[in-house]
Amino acid sequence: MKNYRTHTCGQLNNSDDGKAVALSGWVHSRRDHGGLIFVDLRDRYGITQIVADPTHDKDAHAMLDSVRPEYVVMISGSVRSRPEGMRNERMATGTIEVLVNEVSVLNKAKTPPFEISPDREVNEELRLKYRYLDLRRERMRENIIVRHKVIKLIRDFLDKRNFLEIETPILIKGTPEGSREYLVPSRLHPGTFYVLPQSPQQLKQLLMVGGMDRYFQIARCFRDEDQRGDRQPEFTQLDLEMSFVDEKDVMEVNEALMMELVSKFQPDKKILKTPFPIITWQEAMNNYGSDKPDLRFGLKFADITEIVKNCGFKVFADAVSKKDGVVKALRVPGGASYTRKEIDEFTETAKIYGAKGLAYATKNGGEVKSPILKFLSSDEQKAIFDAVSLEDGDIVFFAADEFRTACESLGAVRLACARSQKLMDESLLAFCWVIHFPMFEMSKEDGSINAAHHPFCSIQEEDIPLLGTDPLKARAKAYDFVMNGVEVAGGSIRIHTPELQSKIFDILRISKDDANKRFGHMLEAFQYGAPPHGGIAWGLDRLVMIFQGEPNIREVIAFPKDQRARDLMLDAPSQMPEAQVKELHIKLA
Repeated sequence: MKNYRTHTCGQLNNSDDGKAVALSGWVHSRRDHGGLIFVDLRDRYGITQIVADPTHDKDAHAMLDSVRPEYVVMISGSVRSRPEGMRNERMATGTIEVLVNEVSVLNKAKTPPFEISPDREVNEELRLKYRYLDLRRERMRENIIVRHKVIKLIRDFLDKRNFLEIETPILIKGTPEGSREYLVPSRLHPGTFYVLPQSPQQLKQLLMVGGMDRYFQIARCFRDEDQRGDRQPEFTQLDLEMSFVDEKDVMEVNEALMMELVSKFQPDKKILKTPFPIITWQEAMNNYGSDKPDLRFGLKFADITEIVKNCGFKVFADAVSKKDGVVKALRVPGGASYTRKEIDEFTETAKIYGAKGLAYATKNGGEVKSPILKFLSSDEQKAIFDAVSLEDGDIVFFAADEFRTACESLGAVRLACARSQKLMDESLLAFCWVIHFPMFEMSKEDGSINAAHHPFCSIQEEDIPLLGTDPLKARAKAYDFVMNGVEVAGGSIRIHTPELQSKIFDILRISKDDANKRFGHMLEAFQYGAPPHGGIAWGLDRLVMIFQGEPNIREVIAFPKDQRARDLMLDAPSQMPEAQVKELHIKLA
């Protein structure tokens, strides 16, 4: 039986001097130095320098002379310390080399389509097509290792706190929760379909009904959505649920878990504030224009709605006259130096979020300039600039529209200004919880009422009477976990009584027949004694992406899809044989 290796390529050091060893790995590079041949041998653990000397062993030298990059080889030899001046202190094995006695080529390799080099930029499509080669590169290897360690820490942390890791099915019933589902046709039951789960939401609630008390899962989830940098058609989340808890209980467990993750994987980062601030959705939108505010910098809004409600500037007055209309102002210190081109770019940013334009005023040398000043009285001007504390060298931007559009558009400008002025301290982690989300939202297309998160969120007790009078004002017992302006987790306390769940379905205009067809299993289960329960789901891909400083989640997933949801390596999705399609009772149009 062949002993392929006694050590890994990242293991040997000066303490192994003189030791006989065997190593296996890939040829990372090869150098011929006047008779001596040097090879860097690489495996997952590191790189070891191998040297072949023809005066020591001619056959081994000849074999090493024939190898090329990415050949898989096994060598045996003896460890020796490198001479002074030849050491590489940046490498774990940089103080030693292995003088080779024997070389076996385990597998030859074609010339790769790109260099397995950490400092070479490679086209992403090429990287995804040859992902198995890309995984040999240091960047991807480190990302996958960190991902493993993050998940292991999570498992150990939750295990110590009496959570049970329980797998839930991948083939489930279609119960639309807001995103488009992947359908799986059933061969044994013609004309019927499974779906791939968007999340284990209903199943983890049923585990609570089953008395499991504390559940978690590193869960695979599937959504047939358009792709973005932080989205994939299949992704991984930390899913957990707890019985006999309120919001505070769930938040405390997750905050402690995050603190442990940060101390392990981001030890050099400073945390802005602990315990993590808790902000209502209304406060977050009012002050920052986002339900996931980046708190590493200030730039809070001022509300000037009351000041301008009767002003002569038609844009402001018309906005305030609308139901839910507001006028928000954002002061940016030092922003008076922005060029006309930069201001136009901020305006285009605001328009992406529904704004019709972006009014502004600047103060330089004690003089305030703005195209809108002629429409405002001197008292209105003074009140506005006092409200925003306008100082010399500042610019103030204004957004006037219905509440959500005004806040979100100015929130996007806030972020753009912070980026332009480099206000986002990369050494800082600013966490917060955002709570009291609206339970419902109105569709702009047809005016129908939809669940803002999902229909299983419980309602703030004091808002339950609003369900019969003004449901859009009802607040959910929902909470999002935010880090540096990115939502890393979201959850809620769930409805656990059939009466309240049925009332929510009524508001959403889900008929009793439709509710029974889609959610009958939930409604029936609640009639057998469901405990109060709540939970949360973390986007694990997104979390590791942030920890590793990567631009998108594809960089922390071993085999991701591209931006069009294609697998370039496997060439999927692909057409299937006609007989197999027919067997599934499917006719293609």
